[in-house]
Amino acid sequence: MFRFAHTEYLHLLYLIPILTLLFWWSYRSQSKLLKAFANSKLQRVLYPLRSGFKNIFKFTLVLTSITMVIFALANPQIGSKIEEVKQVGIDVYILLDVSLSMTAEDIKPSRLEKAKHEISKLIHRLRGDRIGLIVFSGEAFVQFPLTTDYSAANLFLNAVDVTSVPQPGTAIAPAIELALKSFPAEDETKKAIIVITDGENHEGDLNSIAESAVDQGAGIYAIGLGSPAGVPIPLKDAAGKQTGYKQDRKGETVLTKLDEATLQEMTDLGNGTYYRGTNTDDELDKIYRDLSKIEETEFGATKITEYEDRFYYFLIPALLLLFFELFISSNKSKLFKKFDESIG
Repeated sequence: MFRFAHTEYLHLLYLIPILTLLFWWSYRSQSKLLKAFANSKLQRVLYPLRSGFKNIFKFTLVLTSITMVIFALANPQIGSKIEEVKQVGIDVYILLDVSLSMTAEDIKPSRLEKAKHEISKLIHRLRGDRIGLIVFSGEAFVQFPLTTDYSAANLFLNAVDVTSVPQPGTAIAPAIELALKSFPAEDETKKAIIVITDGENHEGDLNSIAESAVDQGAGIYAIGLGSPAGVPIPLKDAAGKQTGYKQDRKGETVLTKLDEATLQEMTDLGNGTYYRGTNTDDELDKIYRDLSKIEETEFGATKITEYEDRFYYFLIPALLLLFFELFISSNKSKLFKKFDESIG
């Protein structure tokens, strides 16, 4: 099996025809200037050692060397063997509240941005565990399913904001139900659900869904973000500039309050732990330490091909050609006399 490890370097091959055209244009321009200055007989008198063929030959050597160096940079590889590697870990679904109340700034820079930052840090720490993300407000949607492609997970996480789910509200129970449905039924892995929310205005029966999660082998953890005393919800324009605070129909400022009691009861029933979010601590790290105590189980196998680098197949000849080109004179020689005569 053959491949290039760094295919992006192959784009440099576009330089080859460009360099060829530049050389051809330069060579033709010099020939025209010489013809305008003197006829062919006079040129042989004035420039007896000038060899047009050798100039072309030396350029061809250099161009071939550049081409080989580009292939060497792309690092050609040959697959030597295929191994089947067992994957072990746990399955974790993070449920992220993206309702408007999560833009409150009692947690800096905001509740939502603090949550995204902690999730990103958790993703970077994962080793083999599968992670998925569900965003919810009045409805719940799978932002990305369980995966070990942590780079892709971070890309999808960065796209999350309060417009990800247009339906207002805080539907925690439907989000947990969606997570339970999204776990692969055929895999007997250990499962965990982490809810990150302010817990306000929840919809659905959290107690029954928490008990259902335990029956299906999933523990429920929660991080509550916000102040129990309540803070206003900032409103911002398209440029991100604050224009005021959310108000109710009576024109009074709406306060968003953290509902710790609900989240605490949910995690107690769900065999998990509740943490209150702060500006300084990383609550997801604490939960991950709890999850690390869960026995990992095998959830599949991945076929991995081991590749061996073969860049030197191109690099060594390229260096030899450049070395050889240094010792080739640009002057005429008897060996290439016929070629020079054919070129003129």
